[in-house]
Amino acid sequence: MLEIFHTITPFIEVLIISIMLNYLLSFFWKTKSMDLVLGFFAFFFILITSSWFNLPVLHKIMILIGNVAVIAVLIIFQPELRVALSKLSLKNRRYRDINEFDKFLDQLATSVYRMSEKRVGAIIALENEDSLQEYAQKAIIINAEFSPELLETIFAVNTPLHDGAVILRDRVLMASSVILPLSEDNSQLAKSMGTRHRAGLGLSHSTDALVIVISEESGKVSIAREGIMTRGIKIDRFKGIIRSIFNPPIHGKLQTKFNLFEWLKR
Repeated sequence: MLEIFHTITPFIEVLIISIMLNYLLSFFWKTKSMDLVLGFFAFFFILITSSWFNLPVLHKIMILIGNVAVIAVLIIFQPELRVALSKLSLKNRRYRDINEFDKFLDQLATSVYRMSEKRVGAIIALENEDSLQEYAQKAIIINAEFSPELLETIFAVNTPLHDGAVILRDRVLMASSVILPLSEDNSQLAKSMGTRHRAGLGLSHSTDALVIVISEESGKVSIAREGIMTRGIKIDRFKGIIRSIFNPPIHGKLQTKFNLFEWLKR
């Protein structure tokens, strides 16, 4: 019996590795993160080549680079990795709102980057666990279902509501012309950043909201969260960050516990 097991062990290993590679490639394919996968294969090829042809200096350099690169990848691509790992969890499968959330995210991303191309300044706060009601009640209450047309109309130049921020709760646009607290810590802000970036950073210091800022001068999209401002975010990474925080929503909140009985009934 053991002999048979040892005989088929290589095939089992090949099968497991094939499944892992298929999952990784399907997750990263057609995204900027695919460059990371291609870079990994290139690095691995050079490492093997240096060992095969007995190039000790190059081999040592590649090992040192690899040790640093692993930590850098975990930090830089944390949102994408978090999404990838969440897909392996049973608790994140078969959510009723997943299709609606994906549709909302696609519409939001399209609208944001359309405004970015036109260099329309905007600031959008996505409510998380901490309520933003205190900021909304001092602004213009809208309480309308989100749509790209509505969002872009609000931030259109010379419209009455374009000054200030917009607050989104789930897929509902709560309020516009919202005044947010300005950040007192300007160490993360470049000279080209104005009041919108300070306001976005300020709200991220006091709440767990995710704040999207579109620069009127450069058109760059930035995200402020937990007191950290990240600039120049591309659309695929934009979606990955939002998914890692808000997906999948269950009645507006993240599900934190897995109910085995409910899962078996599906």
